[in-house]
Amino acid sequence: MTFGETLRNRLKGWTFHQAGGDLVEKVSALAPATNAYGVDPFGFNLDYTLAAISPFLWLYRHYFRVQCHHIERVPKGRMLLVANHSGQLPMDAAMLGVAMLVEASPPRAIRAMVERWAARLPYVSTFMARCGQIVGTPENCRRLLAADEAIVVFPEGVRGLNKLWSQRYQLQDFGLGFMRLALETKTPIVPVAFVGAEEQSIALTDMKPLAKLLGFPALPLTPTLVPFPLPTRYHIYFGEPLTFTGNPNDDDAVLDEKVRQVKSAIQTMISTGLRERKGVFR
Repeated sequence: MTFGETLRNRLKGWTFHQAGGDLVEKVSALAPATNAYGVDPFGFNLDYTLAAISPFLWLYRHYFRVQCHHIERVPKGRMLLVANHSGQLPMDAAMLGVAMLVEASPPRAIRAMVERWAARLPYVSTFMARCGQIVGTPENCRRLLAADEAIVVFPEGVRGLNKLWSQRYQLQDFGLGFMRLALETKTPIVPVAFVGAEEQSIALTDMKPLAKLLGFPALPLTPTLVPFPLPTRYHIYFGEPLTFTGNPNDDDAVLDEKVRQVKSAIQTMISTGLRERKGVFR
């Protein structure tokens, strides 16, 4: 057995030890159809994912101390999880992935839609692909939904991820693409709200000229100079599934009305979460 295989087995064992219960039996049903290299058509590998999430599961349990609210609302079958985005680093996406794998019943391996530029990052792109994350093209989404997968979408994109401190918990403009896809594939939308991620890394300003020079969509400046996340307590709220009908080729104004309903559901959960939480770190 190679060093890499030994390390992977130990990390996977750590995942099962932290998760407890009957996760081993539950995740066996998640195994996708794979090729000779052990990956599905998009590069996802379940064994790799179970090993890779072990440090994130530790962060989930002990660093961010995530609390899930109403995860039982998540339906079976295909769905779009539509969430707010923040924190400079996509830890919210990672924590949602862990929650769906260890808290949901049955567990789900979600697919996150990543920006095209992320697929060009060495090592990181391979890591994300093995964990099921794909470039967010409409065709990729259609194929995954046809296979009854769960896709997480952050309609704010980098506008949400790289918000400044003065913009915290203010939802940025939502794109319309996810709504067109939901209508075309008759897929339910589950609104998801994060409370706590906004404070994990405070952005004072966005150094746009330097970001453009480096080819990044944004380069936020934090008090620590690097976007190292603070141990804020995460709350993840799951809303009731929303089902929309209509023509996916309708005018933007028609689709925007439907998108506003999703955005309103997320904003309501954010407002509730902010009102009910006891503090940023507890």
